[in-house]
Amino acid sequence: MNLASLNSLLLTALLVAAPALAQEPPPADNPLLPPAEWNPPPLEPFVATYQAFYKGKEAGDATMQVVHGDNGQWRVDMAVHGKRGFAGVLGLNLEQSTVFDNQGTVYVPLSQSTVKKALFFGKKVTGVYDWQLGSAQWQGDLKKERQRPIPLQRGDQSALLLNLSLMRDARPGQPLNYRYVDVGRVRQYEYMAAPAAETVQVGDLSYDALRIHRTNGGNDETILWIANGVPTPVRILQREDGEDAIDLRLIEYQGA
Repeated sequence: MNLASLNSLLLTALLVAAPALAQEPPPADNPLLPPAEWNPPPLEPFVATYQAFYKGKEAGDATMQVVHGDNGQWRVDMAVHGKRGFAGVLGLNLEQSTVFDNQGTVYVPLSQSTVKKALFFGKKVTGVYDWQLGSAQWQGDLKKERQRPIPLQRGDQSALLLNLSLMRDARPGQPLNYRYVDVGRVRQYEYMAAPAAETVQVGDLSYDALRIHRTNGGNDETILWIANGVPTPVRILQREDGEDAIDLRLIEYQGA
């Protein structure tokens, strides 16, 4: 595996909402639990730490946090740190951040940044969602065609905001639709929540979690499990051609 492919995989872990998602039947040893009342978590500051695996081997860790600024705006951050194996040797670190407004039924992105750091290279991209002009635009270490202005539509989401929106909007058995606008790209995502929660083992902890997948994806799959009372996904699994690739498992979380 070369540097470019590993960098792409870890960036996918950072942009957890962006990869293609495909439907997969629940494993036989994870029986569906009877439907229960679903209570989505309120938007509140938190810090969550994940253990990161690559193809079943521990590769580092990831951190997600949400903070509320004095100006009333919010910010969601995610960072992936390679500490073991090939990623550790290269010192590969990826960080992304989105500043946004909470307008009740929709999270509105205002600005976005992505930073990639490694032993032999570094890249930075920043973007602004200008709702007065009705367009978003990115600049930095990016191809010219992805630096062009993109017309905005109400409800447009960045990669990180998709995580929060899924946490807020998911209901057992219900579809979810979002328009993704991030790093100079526009994509349409259609999701489906499982009809009932299933038991998910994450380390020493067991959760009754709702499984969410994208229904219009390709061969790459990303599956998220969310649990009542937990403000961040308890597990995020990315698979490629039917095999596990990036696996983020929640270790701990606390209010910020």
